[in-house]
Amino acid sequence: MNAVTFGALVRRWRDRLDPADAGFTRTAKSRAPGLRREELAGLAGLSVEYVLRLEQGRATNPSTQVVAAITRALQLRRPERDQLFRAAGLLPPQDGMVDHHVPPGVQRLAARLGDVPIGIFAADWSLVWWNQMWNALHGDPSVIPQPERTIVHMLFGTGPAAAYLRPLRSTAGPEAFASTIVADLREVSERYPADARLAALVAGFRQSSPEFERLWATAGPSPLISDEKTVTHPEVGDVTVDCDVLTVPGADLRIVTYTAAAGSPDADKLDWLRVTAGQSYGPVARTN
Repeated sequence: MNAVTFGALVRRWRDRLDPADAGFTRTAKSRAPGLRREELAGLAGLSVEYVLRLEQGRATNPSTQVVAAITRALQLRRPERDQLFRAAGLLPPQDGMVDHHVPPGVQRLAARLGDVPIGIFAADWSLVWWNQMWNALHGDPSVIPQPERTIVHMLFGTGPAAAYLRPLRSTAGPEAFASTIVADLREVSERYPADARLAALVAGFRQSSPEFERLWATAGPSPLISDEKTVTHPEVGDVTVDCDVLTVPGADLRIVTYTAAAGSPDADKLDWLRVTAGQSYGPVARTN
């Protein structure tokens, strides 16, 4: 690892990122342009001390997950992302693999929709970006160990991932959500046959989960469509929302949003969650 180059790149790109583009409110007390070190640490899911050590070249050999988290937090474009990976002594993500990179424009758009619960998923249904309203509605995904932060683990796994998912009902039926995810994952597996991590994810659940195996064996074309879901929240009770899945052409991402009609009781519940979510602290993004 070229620690000096890595740290210099992180500092340079942190200084150029407008806090507003990351969902933070610029105040008169802001000492300098750019993202504060504390804000970068929060977005990347790292400690402030560790970010400082990286920038000063005192921390070496950051993991792939750490570098990926920093690239997303800094909203780097692909050439810059690859440059940061190489500065860390790592190979950039290769073609033919599921890409967890969230383009800067997508992050800016999501950051400006802070009143809407938003989660951004990679093609393998790994959760790679979410905001405070997602936390408020569903709970903080950072409690889930990084390798298990996927919808597949939430639906078919055990442990923290399964415990994270709050009771969720769909108007399409009790099995509709799970069958749609499995059908989409099967299609994704056909598009990324060289992705070893994706193959291991599928093989592991086909062996460990009879329900996953049954749905996998019967999966047919199942396009991702809008749905009405009811989330049982521990503080406000049932919240019925429209769930829409938006795709990003060229990035193979899924942007999941939850909205309620203005003036409805469910919109009032989301408003209450928004007030208590601490939106002034900005969005939350973690590596997965």
